[in-house]
Amino acid sequence: MKEIKDINQYYIKQFDEFEKSLNGEKTSEFHQLRKSAINNFEKISLPTLKDEEWRHTDISSLLNHSFSPDYKKEKVSQKVISKFLFDKLEHSLLVFVNGAYSPELSKLIDIPKGVIVESLAEAIKNNNPIVKKHLGSYAKNENFFFTTLSSAFIKDGAFIYVPDGKLVEDPIHIIFYTKANDKKVLTQPRNLFVAGKNSQVSIIEHYVSDKEDVYFTNAVTEIVTDENAIVDHTKLQEESSRAFHIARMEVDQERSSNFASHLISLGAEISRNDFNARFNDEGGECMLNGLFMINNEQLFDAHTMIDHAKPHCNSYEHYKGILQDKARGVFNGKVMVRPDAQKTNAFQENNTILLSDDAVMNTKPQLEIFADDVKCSHGATIGKLNDEAKFYLKSRGIGEESATAILIHAFASDVITTIKIPALRDYLEEIITKRFNE
Repeated sequence: MKEIKDINQYYIKQFDEFEKSLNGEKTSEFHQLRKSAINNFEKISLPTLKDEEWRHTDISSLLNHSFSPDYKKEKVSQKVISKFLFDKLEHSLLVFVNGAYSPELSKLIDIPKGVIVESLAEAIKNNNPIVKKHLGSYAKNENFFFTTLSSAFIKDGAFIYVPDGKLVEDPIHIIFYTKANDKKVLTQPRNLFVAGKNSQVSIIEHYVSDKEDVYFTNAVTEIVTDENAIVDHTKLQEESSRAFHIARMEVDQERSSNFASHLISLGAEISRNDFNARFNDEGGECMLNGLFMINNEQLFDAHTMIDHAKPHCNSYEHYKGILQDKARGVFNGKVMVRPDAQKTNAFQENNTILLSDDAVMNTKPQLEIFADDVKCSHGATIGKLNDEAKFYLKSRGIGEESATAILIHAFASDVITTIKIPALRDYLEEIITKRFNE
């Protein structure tokens, strides 16, 4: 494939085709957000190794492929989707195929009255006031190349709104399935989750493919947790090892809200996750946990930012990585404690196991503290499996491979056990077992 010389102009031309697919929607008020983004896109450069936030993540190989949106609806059987379910469809399910909502594969179960769970395209069509108020308010374009690209091509994704005082007991599972074949598909899911005051919801954002296709996922998720709201969010990435996955999540937290994020990633050829959370009032709690398992020549990058803009808030962050072969990992976690954010408690840690001499991990936990009455800590470890522990297991008749698998399970358990959904924990345990017991 001929290398794209000017990626900005390439996608500006794609935007012309995209507008044609919108029919009457391009005259809507919402379309101005797209137009503003594409006008700004021409001025923004693709990140390179010269950019501080991308210095360990070379994404120039994106230019080797001509990715484009797929406007033709692909057919996928329920049998294919069932491979990625973890409790025999006893929960609500939204399915998107190549970025487009698939009602025939989706199913809503026991959704409380007033709660909205639907495709973003439908919410935009209906001029939903919640979407109008929040979409694009947190993941701002500014100088973010991929966010601006997403905003220009906003079409579909998941929209969840939980009104004040509502409790959604069962998790809402969202599957983004990509079927690319040889078409070099670009999918750009745009998700908006809004939890009202004193509400509670669990959401699973699941990116999957069952073929080793080359495609590009550019996902943006905005999450609003209002006063006393509780949001538990899991992102699970099971995509093609030849795919590209760029994602950004923005979390806006109000007074005494509680947000928990669990990222489980099997990587792609290149995967980059930017997670940003901000406390806008006192008493909030935020937990960011992650586990990434990559091999061959995969590259995984997690950049996180927790902004303690207000006092009396707590944050906990723990990322773990398991790298094999010539895999490369990046963790850059920043905690910002602003001058007025007294009584802040912030904990941050990154631990990585290298299972080969060729695997490389770059880690940079950061604390920027401008207040004096705080409790903050951060740290990182990179190493191999504990030889003494392995010897102990082998001395009791456990083989080399089994001993390695047991230790890896123990290492990953800190992240897996924080997930509150038992069926999902079992699903993840099975993934780890298959991966390291082969």
